[in-house]
Amino acid sequence: MKTDDLELVKAAQLGDRIAFSSLLERHYDRMYRIAYRMLGNAVEAEDIVQDVCLALPQKLQHFRAEAAFTTWLHRVVINAGRDRLRKAGTYDRATQGWVEIEIMRRAETAEAQEGQDWLACALEQLPHSLRETVVLVIGEEQTHAAAAEALEISEGTVSWRMSEVKKTLTDIAKQEGMIE
Repeated sequence: MKTDDLELVKAAQLGDRIAFSSLLERHYDRMYRIAYRMLGNAVEAEDIVQDVCLALPQKLQHFRAEAAFTTWLHRVVINAGRDRLRKAGTYDRATQGWVEIEIMRRAETAEAQEGQDWLACALEQLPHSLRETVVLVIGEEQTHAAAAEALEISEGTVSWRMSEVKKTLTDIAKQEGMIE
């Protein structure tokens, strides 16, 4: 029987190393995916995840189960990624990782690959706030409510951002003559 996250968190908060290890094992890949999609660089993503893992025992003491553990953990990773990007002074590479993973995952045919290449270029033109939202809603398949919680914004703002993504992509496609 699989122990749920909340039970593992409670045990880890009390110093149970096995519970903490189980949490890391269960969520490490997800943390890495989010960091990679935000930073666009495998080495930097690995560094962020390692930093989060080192800080997690302390941060877990502040987890109050007001949100799902995964939502809270996404927020921790996103904040660490934001800090890294701020320190680097640029958000230019923010979605490179997301684009690469999405292209690899969805590219089954040459025609689909061409469409994905266009999408990758178009997504790079989005403002950073829209990219963060796309990473969670499309990349991590979160609901608007879960993404809102992770990004610490309203659910309406997430919906608005996704609407803006659609409008922007449509405008780009029109400018490039792909649609009328």
